[in-house]
Amino acid sequence: MDAALNAHAGDPAAPAACAALLVAAPASGQGKTTVAAALARLHARQGRRVRAFKCGPDFLDPHWLALASGAPVHSLDLWMTGEADCRARLHAAASAAELVIVEGVMGLFDGSPSAADLAERFGLPVMAVIDAQAMAGTFGALAYGLQNFRPGLPWAGVLANRVAGERHAGMLKDALREPDQWLGALPRGTDFALPERHLGLVATGELGDAMARLDAAADALAATPLGRLPVEGLPRVRFDAVAPAQPAPSAPLLAGRTLAIARDAAFSFIYPANLDVLSALGAQLSFFSPLAGEVLPPCDAVWLPGGYPELHAGALAVHVALRESLARHVAQGKPVWAECGGMMALFDTLTTADGQAHRMWGLLPGHVRMHKRLAGLGPQQLTLGDATLRGHTFHYSSCETPLAPSAHTVRPGGGRTASAGEALYVQGPVRASYFHAWFASSFAATARLFLPAPIGFDHG
Repeated sequence: MDAALNAHAGDPAAPAACAALLVAAPASGQGKTTVAAALARLHARQGRRVRAFKCGPDFLDPHWLALASGAPVHSLDLWMTGEADCRARLHAAASAAELVIVEGVMGLFDGSPSAADLAERFGLPVMAVIDAQAMAGTFGALAYGLQNFRPGLPWAGVLANRVAGERHAGMLKDALREPDQWLGALPRGTDFALPERHLGLVATGELGDAMARLDAAADALAATPLGRLPVEGLPRVRFDAVAPAQPAPSAPLLAGRTLAIARDAAFSFIYPANLDVLSALGAQLSFFSPLAGEVLPPCDAVWLPGGYPELHAGALAVHVALRESLARHVAQGKPVWAECGGMMALFDTLTTADGQAHRMWGLLPGHVRMHKRLAGLGPQQLTLGDATLRGHTFHYSSCETPLAPSAHTVRPGGGRTASAGEALYVQGPVRASYFHAWFASSFAATARLFLPAPIGFDHG
């Protein structure tokens, strides 16, 4: 039956099936990304076609999954991207690949929707990764609880991470009620550890040994029962076809317009799907690197995505030519859409975690300050006229500005309480917020961000 399904992989209306797993954990920091990337790398370097996804909003884990799988990594979120979008992407991946890997978000049952919700909706078998470095018999209780907390949840097994040695691994395996649930153990070690900082993992492009780390993780996984399983021995999942959540725009609303997009280590929080939407809207995309001191290329609008300007504030501050080219762009009434880190760079100054203040680009009045604790986290949505963009927020900084917010985002299902959302600032053609938008949630609202006419913020 599976062979018959995949024989019609070229037919977008036909179901598709392939090996698939959702890699989850009881909490953040257990090693989900390491294991998911190791599994992707192990099969990709054996010549198999692998597609990986990230559950929930995330810009950093996908860097590692993309490097490991050799293919772009998209987000799956039942609220932000929508069930139809998730189903369409999984179907397309299963039609083209031999293995689909979905990395979960936070703990298996954390959030609404959770990774467990995604697994249940699409029949994705869950493989739990548990950091077992400080436990023995309790490992079995935790594994049993994850498997049975929600009756009927598809289940593949459990893998222990950061294990001290063979004796420790044996104790963990013996603690399981069902020994066939044991998929192996990864040792403690630094040769394949993925380094972290605030907001998440360090991006692959910042490490000269990123692929070496993935290969070391894949080598370690190859010695486990999971790693020794051929792709045919992994659970197979059938994905039914579905029409896209929203068809391509009937009118290319950004046709003939060139969008300049900042993209480098300071501004790297870009969903591949967002670029696809801009292209579908007819825009020509032109990338530039603020860190390299590149001035704006000829363009009609600018997108400054999120990232880590606070880690590169000194380097960004010295590029006067870029600051001046941005000022000329704004003076000509051309739009700028700035998200989170992109907005931070637009204020007068930015004070980093070490207390140093840096002059930034001065297109918005005010000051940004980094904090040691999260200042914003969670799903958000922004209404522009009769259209709504879905997205999220995640930041460790706050801004002080004399500007009055032109609007606020709101939490899904949380009413229209401004204090629950992120401020959105408008000054001339500059539109800026801590809000990260998922452009595919509304082609019309996305186009308004990059058009010079008023964009119809709903003041609610």
